[in-house]
Amino acid sequence: MSASACRWTGPLAALTPADREALCERTTSRDQAVREATRSILQRVAREGDTALLDLARELDGVTLASLEVPRERRRQALAALDRSLRAAMERTAANLAQVHRAFLPAAEEVSPEPGIRVGRRPDPLARVGVYAPGGRATYPSSVLMAVVPARVAGVAEILVCSPPGRDGLPSPAVLAAAELAGADRVFAVGGAGAIAAMAYGTLSIPRVDRIVGPGNAWVAEAKLQVAGSVSIDCPAGPSELLVVADAAADPAGAARELIAQAEHDPMACAVAVAVGEPAAARIGAAVTSLLATTPRRQVVAQALGARGALLWAESLAAALDFAAAYAPEHLMLAVAEPEAALARVRNAGTVFLGASSSVAFGDYMSGANHVLPTGGLARSYSGLSTLDFVRWTTWQRVSGEAAAALAGPVGAFADAEGLPGHAAAARAWGAA
Repeated sequence: MSASACRWTGPLAALTPADREALCERTTSRDQAVREATRSILQRVAREGDTALLDLARELDGVTLASLEVPRERRRQALAALDRSLRAAMERTAANLAQVHRAFLPAAEEVSPEPGIRVGRRPDPLARVGVYAPGGRATYPSSVLMAVVPARVAGVAEILVCSPPGRDGLPSPAVLAAAELAGADRVFAVGGAGAIAAMAYGTLSIPRVDRIVGPGNAWVAEAKLQVAGSVSIDCPAGPSELLVVADAAADPAGAARELIAQAEHDPMACAVAVAVGEPAAARIGAAVTSLLATTPRRQVVAQALGARGALLWAESLAAALDFAAAYAPEHLMLAVAEPEAALARVRNAGTVFLGASSSVAFGDYMSGANHVLPTGGLARSYSGLSTLDFVRWTTWQRVSGEAAAALAGPVGAFADAEGLPGHAAAARAWGAA
């Protein structure tokens, strides 16, 4: 990758503090224009409801909608008309997702910390979940499957999908087909921050949900952050990210293909490679330059690499993995000789791909893991979408009379120390019983 193709190149150790900060700081929430525009849309939808959504469709999508909701029959028609090979691929993805996420279902638990005390908790499915399915430059029926299937596995009672309308006033036929195949209950032709506002606050047509999940652009990610005080969200998933850690044994063409694949998502996508040693980095750079010339979406890829791409080299694998922990990527590919050993050192990644054959494309579509993942460095604290995102925990406790008598004195002392005499009296009453 030539210096002109990528914003950052050179030794990892030579990055200035300013360059390192610029490389690692990827959140769009610092963009004042995005924040203000998003806030305005959220307030507008909260105030005007469906009227605002219909107006936004005219203003932003260039379409006049007769209805916000997509009739069930249109979804069935979209599924019936789907290309046979694509339908088979969708069905295979849905089956893999269901199997993987069913295996990861949370279970009820109970523990007795002292005789006579029982504390337990159980996972209860959410009543209603809203799924955002991106549109615009590209549509992602795979994202519909990634959200709706785990929600169904978790037992969510009602699942809504919102996706931007096309010129015909409907979301992409592939999105409609995926929603029908996965088992969504209702679908709405609403996109962007307006869709997030509608699901968070509720309108006449779109009911308020308990949690909003799904990826989107900078405005969608910002909208999710801004409504988080009113509704639960999965994670602020924004533009796609990939960090490839490659050693001398890595196939440079394979690493280059992965970088280009993620960069083609969006001009704001982040594609970064950290090679162990300058020769390995040079080989990857040359491969990217060669492949870029024939990439169909080369204009988008070139924009992404020029804005947020990097080709760096580290002195050791340990140094590369330390940088990966600081970078906290959405996708981390370990194109190294012993990826399982390297995995033990990994922290802060949305999902990890072990070895060159574990292409990110497989995770994006069909491995059964989820591709709705934290971006912008938020993998430091957020995890990828799973059945855990579709339940809330009910915690319960039972204290026997004998245990209550044993707790009465110590709890009374605690309450006295905190100046809560009512608590102390409630506890000590059982000591006298």
